[in-house]
Amino acid sequence: MTSIENIFVCIAAPLLVTMLCMGKKHRHVFLFSISGMGACLLSAYVNTFFAGLYNANLINATTQIAPVVEEIIKLLPLLFFLLVFEPEPIKINIAVLIVAVSFATFENICYLIQNGAAQLSFLLFRGFGTGAMHIVCGAIVGYGLMFVWKYEWIKVAGTFGLLCASITFYAVYNLLIAYGGFAQYIAYVLPIFTLMVGLGAAKLLKIKPQQ
Repeated sequence: MTSIENIFVCIAAPLLVTMLCMGKKHRHVFLFSISGMGACLLSAYVNTFFAGLYNANLINATTQIAPVVEEIIKLLPLLFFLLVFEPEPIKINIAVLIVAVSFATFENICYLIQNGAAQLSFLLFRGFGTGAMHIVCGAIVGYGLMFVWKYEWIKVAGTFGLLCASITFYAVYNLLIAYGGFAQYIAYVLPIFTLMVGLGAAKLLKIKPQQ
């Protein structure tokens, strides 16, 4: 069976080549894309390690271990970006969303290769649902950090609170999927509905990222 390491190399290699051909203005997009996929790969190793360490069954691994591990690892590239480059608020949100989308894309590719593509309708549900879930978690962290990192006194506590919120949303999503049946499809619809509500509320309130 094709290993996820081989998949990562096959996807990351052309992105790296393209990045070298692009100007500095666009290189961060490729770097965050590769970081997102790398975070997904690293999460697979860490999830497996902790699942084995605690002898966790499938439900416990997906609802208690995976959300914590994956959300923390997804946050690491962003924290490096924040601490080293001190970007403008709008760039924080862009970075988070690129990492989240890249993470979800690589995760879907690995799922497709490991489980096949016999049920196209299910794959569509899973593809859109998982993608929207990671985007919602990314939006929680991204838009939140745009605010909390403006104030020194709330940086640490605010970042931790946003991380906990994204972990909770992810855990609920995985719990519904692990339950199976109709609840599984509720899980796939939930992040899409949440994303639409969030976009609608932002448009209604005319919320714009600060420059």
